[in-house]
Amino acid sequence: MNIDTVVDKEYVGHTFRALADAPTSALRGLSAKDAKSLAQAFNVVTVRDLANLEFVKWAVAITTLAELEQETPAEQAKETLLDNGVEMTFPASDPVSVDAGVTRIEVPPEMVSAHEDHQHAAKVDQSTKDGLKEEAATH
Repeated sequence: MNIDTVVDKEYVGHTFRALADAPTSALRGLSAKDAKSLAQAFNVVTVRDLANLEFVKWAVAITTLAELEQETPAEQAKETLLDNGVEMTFPASDPVSVDAGVTRIEVPPEMVSAHEDHQHAAKVDQSTKDGLKEEAATH
């Protein structure tokens, strides 16, 4: 960063040591009136005083840590419940329905014993056999 972009034009080219001891009005955007208000409210006269102001340090620490903060267990639980709710409403395993009456699988495949006739496969097979027999009989 070019430090000259954040200081008033009369402080362009000064060393960092000189800028640290300069009045707060040396910072671009801080007027003499603002500097006077800082001095009255917080006893801040120089750029160094402003940088060392505990409120500024706290604000910097809070905003820095806020970017790295992990979700609380309650926030994580809410997100998990929301994800589960969306999955149950619109399961990724749903086949694309041709019949508008079929909107979702009522029992997730992992909950059905495939050994006992997963998704009524035996009934489908039997219906197919019956249909083939009927078709053969008509020809």
